[in-house]
Amino acid sequence: MSSVVVRNALQIDNLLRMGFLWTLIIMVSYMMVLYHLLRGSSIVFPRRSMASVGRWRACIVTGASSGIGKVVAKALALEGYHVILAGHMSGELHEAVAEIKSECIGVSLHSVELDLCSVASILAFVDAVESWILTTYPHHDLQLLVNNAGILAASQRFTPEGYDSMMATNYLGPFLLTKLLLPLLEKSSEPARIVNVVSFTHRCVRSLKINEELFLKGTVQKSLNRDWYRMARIYEASKMCLLLFSYELERRLGNLGSRVTVMVADPGIVKTSILQELPQLLVNITHLGLKILGLLQSPDAGARAIIDAALAPMVDFSFLMLVGPSLGSLWQILLWRSWNDIAVFCPFS
Repeated sequence: MSSVVVRNALQIDNLLRMGFLWTLIIMVSYMMVLYHLLRGSSIVFPRRSMASVGRWRACIVTGASSGIGKVVAKALALEGYHVILAGHMSGELHEAVAEIKSECIGVSLHSVELDLCSVASILAFVDAVESWILTTYPHHDLQLLVNNAGILAASQRFTPEGYDSMMATNYLGPFLLTKLLLPLLEKSSEPARIVNVVSFTHRCVRSLKINEELFLKGTVQKSLNRDWYRMARIYEASKMCLLLFSYELERRLGNLGSRVTVMVADPGIVKTSILQELPQLLVNITHLGLKILGLLQSPDAGARAIIDAALAPMVDFSFLMLVGPSLGSLWQILLWRSWNDIAVFCPFS
């Protein structure tokens, strides 16, 4: 098969999955939600009260320089949290902090640079947070981590450690960040929470072999040109991995009697910069079609699911909002290996 034919086939695969399959999946997801609401089988909780308990509450929001992340950071600051805005572009972070402070007088927040594709950056970020909480402001508790950052890469790029950059940003980076910040969350004087932002696109995954090749250059054949990158399938896989990790982490923390809970939130289709690597004409056509179907949301609307997950009450049963297929024991075994063999899957030590 000629290289041109292969390249065109992969481009068509990407466009069909993103333009048709993803649209179909989100419509089915909304119908399922409507079905449960009409049946009265859904459970609705009010947002918990965030009255002061004598210590300052700190939270971290990744991908907070724009879009959904900035909206979430602003909302949590208004709830009384000291918000640490994390992102890889320091200039945009400073602008976001200034904008929120100008719109909301009296809120407390600052920014710290974080590149989820860089192990060194993640380690430096955790060190900065630990120093800030344990040394500079010992009266603060880290009570909330929102893993919001994510990308949809149009071409294959690799991290310094050799991982696919989209898999690193969407799953491996949040995985490591969560693992390193978990001790701080567990030390909180009040129950803490981790919110992972997932995507309905995980429903498109029909099989997924979780091994080292999934995260390294084995995600696509090394001989393929960058133009042939299967961005749609890799994005789906990265969000499935994040969902499975959330499920397993919640199960483990629950078994240990931890006061840290894990929740996932799916904001749906939101008009943000996540499609910035795609041709602008294609993006405009996509947004127009989704708007006509009533599926395209603003960042303010999309952020509500994440804010609800962050502020949902602490209840006496697992409150992880799973939005995907049944997760059997096989998945649990795979995630158990991933969590314990971090040196194999994520050589971040």
